[in-house]
Amino acid sequence: MNAPTESIRPAEFPGGRALFGLDPAVSHLNHGSFGAVPLPVQEAQAALRAEAHADPDAFFLAVADRLAGARARIAARLGGADPDGIAFIANATEGANLALGAIPLADGDEIMVTDHGYGTVALAAARRATVTTVTLDPRLPDEDAVRETVLAGLTPRTKVALLDHISSPTARVIASPRLLADLKARGVTTVVDGAHAPGMLADPLGGGADFWFGNLHKWGYSPSGTALLAVAPGHRDRVRALVPSWEDHHGFPRSVDYRATFDYTGWLAAPDGLDLLERLDAAKVRTHNSALAAHGAALLAEIPGITPLPHTEGLAMRALRLPVGTAETREDAVDLRERLAARAGIRVLIWPWAGGGGIRVCGQVYNRAEEYERLAEVLPAFLR
Repeated sequence: MNAPTESIRPAEFPGGRALFGLDPAVSHLNHGSFGAVPLPVQEAQAALRAEAHADPDAFFLAVADRLAGARARIAARLGGADPDGIAFIANATEGANLALGAIPLADGDEIMVTDHGYGTVALAAARRATVTTVTLDPRLPDEDAVRETVLAGLTPRTKVALLDHISSPTARVIASPRLLADLKARGVTTVVDGAHAPGMLADPLGGGADFWFGNLHKWGYSPSGTALLAVAPGHRDRVRALVPSWEDHHGFPRSVDYRATFDYTGWLAAPDGLDLLERLDAAKVRTHNSALAAHGAALLAEIPGITPLPHTEGLAMRALRLPVGTAETREDAVDLRERLAARAGIRVLIWPWAGGGGIRVCGQVYNRAEEYERLAEVLPAFLR
């Protein structure tokens, strides 16, 4: 992990903007929050919807088998994952509830989380057991420091560690393979929130977690509401769908991703998103997006009072600390975020932190270097 340095101005990704239907009057520098669906994937989903409306009986009677086929295509795109070990879900929060519900816990057992975790995922843990929260200073210099801090937060009652694969606000890897192996050696069940991993990492499922869940609709170019739950073989027979269906007797994964009369078109079109990423050259996309985020972070770091935070090399997101007194509460962070959107037409993530909040910029093939340059030009006026 390194602080941003002076970056080479990235060239525009050939054809990148034409793949998306985004409002050209807005600089969309916040791909990590909601993603954006490419036009070819929108068209694939629209064709599936038309098919479902043309003959609902044929569509829904065959959909469970078609979901299995879609899972197989996705597994091949995600480092050769086991298609029988993944199930479609709507989002990471659903994945957290399914995973935690499959882990046997006794009175007094604890679930460890970090203060970088997503709010609703942490709420899922709190519903299941006592939660202990490990504080990870965003200024921790590298993955070894993160690993040591997490391990130091274990207690004799820690049975589960619920960790971000890539932290949302601070854009760094937390659940590294080494940390997961250390936790396993200590008898701790690992649950990984991989919301940002598919598409951003070449092998998002390769860390060896007991449970992993992640969104395909962020960096995987899939329709909104498309995510996966991956479960190690020894835990699969305990995973129960949150709502039982006529596929319940099949067990995981079929029991989880079948939802009776449900809009499956996003899930069935999800492989088209990952296929598009491969056609663009996934490695090239990742390199380009990372370079854009680095360029933006280097420009923002030149603004007085803004401090770059350590980052994981190669990610398409970068985070920086805002000046003292700025965005220290959630209300102030939302206010700054929305003022930037309304007055400057710029979308970024602003997150609260005592002593000065944070700003996160993302890179995607539809972005251009001048969008980050304009953010760096106008931001000082919003900080005064």
